[in-house]
Amino acid sequence: MAPELVQAALKPAGFTKPAGLLSRAYVTFLAGNGDYVKGVVGLAKGLRKVKSAYPLIVAVLPDVPEEHRRILKSQGCIVREIEPVYPPENQTQFAMAYYVINYSKLRIWEFVEYTKMIYLDGDIQVYDNIDHLFDLPDGHFYAVMDCFCEKTWSHTPQYKIGYCQQCPGKVNWPDEMGQPPSLYFNAGMFVFEPSISIYHDLLKTLRVTPPTPFAEQDFLNMYFKDIYKPIPLVYNLVLAMLWRHPENVELDRVKVVHYCAAGSKPWRYTGKEENMQREDIKTLVEKWWGIYNDESLDYMKSMADGIEAEPVSLQPFIAALSEAGAVQPVDQMEPFFVEMRGFVLEYEDDGWRMGDAQSCVFLFSLLEKHKRVKMDLSLWNGMVVKDSGSRTSVSDE
Repeated sequence: MAPELVQAALKPAGFTKPAGLLSRAYVTFLAGNGDYVKGVVGLAKGLRKVKSAYPLIVAVLPDVPEEHRRILKSQGCIVREIEPVYPPENQTQFAMAYYVINYSKLRIWEFVEYTKMIYLDGDIQVYDNIDHLFDLPDGHFYAVMDCFCEKTWSHTPQYKIGYCQQCPGKVNWPDEMGQPPSLYFNAGMFVFEPSISIYHDLLKTLRVTPPTPFAEQDFLNMYFKDIYKPIPLVYNLVLAMLWRHPENVELDRVKVVHYCAAGSKPWRYTGKEENMQREDIKTLVEKWWGIYNDESLDYMKSMADGIEAEPVSLQPFIAALSEAGAVQPVDQMEPFFVEMRGFVLEYEDDGWRMGDAQSCVFLFSLLEKHKRVKMDLSLWNGMVVKDSGSRTSVSDE
């Protein structure tokens, strides 16, 4: 019997919940000085294109160069440096080498200033708004089931007998092999709730967990198996599904594409690897490049479009909010770029309301347009920006 999938209630693009506005974010992971930064830039622009209301946090290892961090900040990302997480030495020889570094993703459970986050790999692109996933019931781990049919699974009993959870009725699990395997998700995308206690338990459990080939993906599946809830594959289309289970794919309905198949990463695409000459693959690669190359989706460009006014100093605003503990400068050389963990602006009838986002560059544009604003802070209702005709101020109401 096919597992029951959790269906998320759709909300209009840009919808944000009145409660908990300050506690949601997307998060991805970046390591090294290679070209994977292009994938993260593409992801940031993709989230902007679908009008996501929430920021993108990039958890970076210390080896990510400053130039790459600058690029990410210029695209509106919040860059958070994390320390690597290494499994016990006896595990690294069993795990596929390029997966071992991904254990460092466990650090994102430390980001407890957010009550709920959606993790996305850097080789993922979002083609439709998925903010509604934040409204899934708390207390569960949500992700899309993986496919066992690729050769990377050849070490498993599932692969050897042709069993796959994507088509459970095709090959029945033999009784002599005991209980069928638990539902298994792809860890390139998941919805989770940060928690310090879970974070410490993850690291403690990792130290005593037997080694496995898929490193952190196997580990997360083991750890969260009791609270895992599968969601439809439209939220993480692993490209192998196009040729392994085409009957399960409605490409025009897919919201999230995971370019994880060999040769499919758009910024490295040559078309030479197996299956990469398929027309659907070519179309998806071109679609990714269309977003990446769209200058209108660049962060500073999209924030400043349509705003024409004389420059105005942000210093009074920065000073007032800094005193209130809401902001901190990101770069002393760029005084107008201020990181605001957990804020974004959305328009309502009574003014601009702050929900979730990563900076106040847009607010800078608003200040330029209106010259003077008043900031009304409210713990539950967000932050409302109004043209008061007086000096910039912060008031607690």
